[in-house]
Amino acid sequence: MFFISRREWAFLALVFLYSFIPAVVGLVRLPELFGAPAIIPPNPRAVIEPLPITLHILGSSVFCLVGAVQFLPSLRRYRPALHRTLGRVVAVAGCVSALTGLWMTVSYAFPDALQGPVLYGTRLMLSLAMVALIAWAIVAARLRDFAAHRAAMLRAYAIGQGASTQTALFLVGMTLFEAAPLGFSRDLLMVGAWVINLAIAELLIRRAFAARISVAV
Repeated sequence: MFFISRREWAFLALVFLYSFIPAVVGLVRLPELFGAPAIIPPNPRAVIEPLPITLHILGSSVFCLVGAVQFLPSLRRYRPALHRTLGRVVAVAGCVSALTGLWMTVSYAFPDALQGPVLYGTRLMLSLAMVALIAWAIVAARLRDFAAHRAAMLRAYAIGQGASTQTALFLVGMTLFEAAPLGFSRDLLMVGAWVINLAIAELLIRRAFAARISVAV
């Protein structure tokens, strides 16, 4: 057993709450993909080719929810074996999420209102970047460069949590303008969510680096 501080519990609660809508909506859609009546508005692309979106929902849910646990200092400190075991699960789930996201981007026929060239190119780039970051995190861990390992996984996690920030921005946009953005505006909102996540990740990485320097001095 290991002790989880109140601060860590608060962090987990915040991440789980933040991930709730995209994770739950995705999991609710799964029965529809296998012939059950649609509970939420149907996605015709998913019904025609259900495999990539099914794998994407499962991979993304595991990566975002279990991945949050991996950032707990107490887990790394007191249960390193469990951290390594969960890390393997998270790494596989993250790669499944990224590669199926790439698969859907190139194989699904999106109308221009839902995916323009900007969003298409960004999805391709970030899917490949996410896999590369997870691969580098594994290499860094084997080299015992744990600072590089955590930085790479935090960047990959920021990409993987894109849907959560996109959902938050969509809710704000619909509240302000009473309509969901489409076309180029939608592309910018979707891409902007990843920019926000990666900017926050870089701030956290720089903060951790500055803390290590101050301790060393």
